[in-house]
Amino acid sequence: MTGERVLPQGSGRTDAGVHALAQIASFALECPIPTENLLNALNHTLPVSIRVIKVEEASPEFHARHSAKAKTYEYRLLRTSICSPFMARYVHHHAYPLAENLMKQAAGFVIGRYDFTSFAAVDSERGKDDEELDNIRTIFSSEWTTQDDMLIYKVRGDGFLHHMVRNLVGTFLLVGKCSLAADAILDILAARRRSEAGPTAPASGLFLVSVEY
Repeated sequence: MTGERVLPQGSGRTDAGVHALAQIASFALECPIPTENLLNALNHTLPVSIRVIKVEEASPEFHARHSAKAKTYEYRLLRTSICSPFMARYVHHHAYPLAENLMKQAAGFVIGRYDFTSFAAVDSERGKDDEELDNIRTIFSSEWTTQDDMLIYKVRGDGFLHHMVRNLVGTFLLVGKCSLAADAILDILAARRRSEAGPTAPASGLFLVSVEY
């Protein structure tokens, strides 16, 4: 729109099929366009699958990812026998029996500061020493709640690894199926091996809810 080569920086990467209610992006712009005009122009240009909710001027030091202090994600599990085609892109449909009380117990075991290597997607380009350093995260809250026909996992932390939330959900589902004890989460964390945790839950149920600065 301005003729400049702009490199937007997102607050984090999301996989194909994952949704964001409040993604944040930052970029440097030379053109002195008012924020309200920029907001309208962006929404006129962008596809309907993305809307810019707000535009603000920030200090030169601000960076959408590096300046973030905390993020909150939700994972939505639909428990009805039939999933509407209008909802299918935005939930993980699981109509089979689950011990939801055990899943709620298991969620509490990840609160705190841990090495989450067991719940991170394997990245062959990173060295072992880098992984041990970079995979430490602090989880401030982690809980499953029931809302109508939906079982929702909500997690807030200072940062998340690639596929981390989806791998946590996949592991909690094993607990719900009684294939894994709730307190086995602690052993999985201690193992620091991706193979110890459960499968990666589908992307459709995951939402980035908010980013805090």
